[in-house]
Amino acid sequence: MWADTRFAVAGYGLTGRAVAKALAGRVGLLRVIADDPEADFPMPDDDASAQVVLTGIDVLVTSPGIPPSSSLLTQAAATGIPIWSEVELAWRLRGSNGHAAAKWLVVTGTNGKTTTVGMLESILIAGGERARAVGNVGPSLVEAVLEPDLDVLAIELSSFQLHYTQTMTAQAAALLNVAADHLDWHGGFENYAADKGKVFSGVEIAGIYNVADPITERLIAEADVAPGARAVGFTLDIPQRGMVGVVDDLLIDRAFHLPFSQYQRERSADELATFADLAHLSDGPKPAPHIVANALAAAALARAHGTPLEAVAEGLRRYNPPGHRIAKVATVKGVTYVDDSKATNAHAAAASLQAFPPGTVVWIAGGLAKGANMSDLVKENAARMRGAVVIGKDQIPFMEALTQHAPNVPIIQIDPRENSIMESAVTAAAKLAQPGDTVLLAPAGASQDQFVSYAERGEAFCAAVKDLR
Repeated sequence: MWADTRFAVAGYGLTGRAVAKALAGRVGLLRVIADDPEADFPMPDDDASAQVVLTGIDVLVTSPGIPPSSSLLTQAAATGIPIWSEVELAWRLRGSNGHAAAKWLVVTGTNGKTTTVGMLESILIAGGERARAVGNVGPSLVEAVLEPDLDVLAIELSSFQLHYTQTMTAQAAALLNVAADHLDWHGGFENYAADKGKVFSGVEIAGIYNVADPITERLIAEADVAPGARAVGFTLDIPQRGMVGVVDDLLIDRAFHLPFSQYQRERSADELATFADLAHLSDGPKPAPHIVANALAAAALARAHGTPLEAVAEGLRRYNPPGHRIAKVATVKGVTYVDDSKATNAHAAAASLQAFPPGTVVWIAGGLAKGANMSDLVKENAARMRGAVVIGKDQIPFMEALTQHAPNVPIIQIDPRENSIMESAVTAAAKLAQPGDTVLLAPAGASQDQFVSYAERGEAFCAAVKDLR
């Protein structure tokens, strides 16, 4: 396929290793560039060394953690070397093993991607498909496309992965929401939004957008999709024609229920599922709004693919979410402790805070803000807070927002030099909480300043709550 092409792989983490394995034996030359003992070349730190490393290379496949501003990528662009993401490589590898290529159903957005992809995988399997959730969850995408026995892939993609993706044309794609995140990597909000919008490029059947988020609607309207592809909105209100939405406690399909040729289509709809099918995903009397939105997006993708109607409710009932997503940990002395460590930005943290009554939340916040401003988050949710505990090394954006927009909310700062960060945070939160309150870990920041990952941060929270008990 590329017997005479010279490839370089930038980065040697999970993505880089999977890419190198997929390319081994397929290409004329394979060079690994990373700060890793197993790499062929160290990662260059200036333009001159980058030029040396890239000499003789035809294509550079980059890992998502390397920003476009790096010396390696800027030099590759300046010298005209094509830069591919793992997604681009995986798309070009489809069917290369001689088996039929699996269909691609793609999900992106600032928040809700993992839940939506998990729901989608469950619905597809309930419909009899050989399906797998891949991308940012499960196995890497480049591994999955080389498997011989998959019918369809439920793919979670980040803005990093989409940035260097050029030729992918998904069967259907969903953009759940767009809010400020990773602005330091992308160099600004418009660049970030544009990379998210690339998910719609060339989409074959349907582009799924969020009716409540005008940016997603604008991006599908601007997308260059395949002839005949249509825009399908999801909404928490009664759906208009061509949308999916909610009526009372029912999830309703007015987009894929009947063929265009049938005149009854205009005045009819199908029932996709009920709130009862999502009951296991919520502690309250009805599922949280973002859970319903994710379910609608997953259902729309599955229906665009042709999944039978009855598989939607069954798949949603079977879906079990991974940890650290608004997960109840324990109740201690009348106070409930909830782990939403996956809320790594302001948009996700807002969804968590809004799931609880006013004046009942002790909010544990902090981490890497990634260039985002926390003012709107605090201003819109200050009334829900009993108190706040701020962790992390990047405390200034959180403290400025809290002191300006929540002046009556007591705040405890945890010294970032402490050895037992989460134990101190949970102990401090317990002192602020009253019976009936919720201590909510929804940090609105990334974890890598003090933890290996959001999962480790969530596990530390759970362990601290266990010690508290």
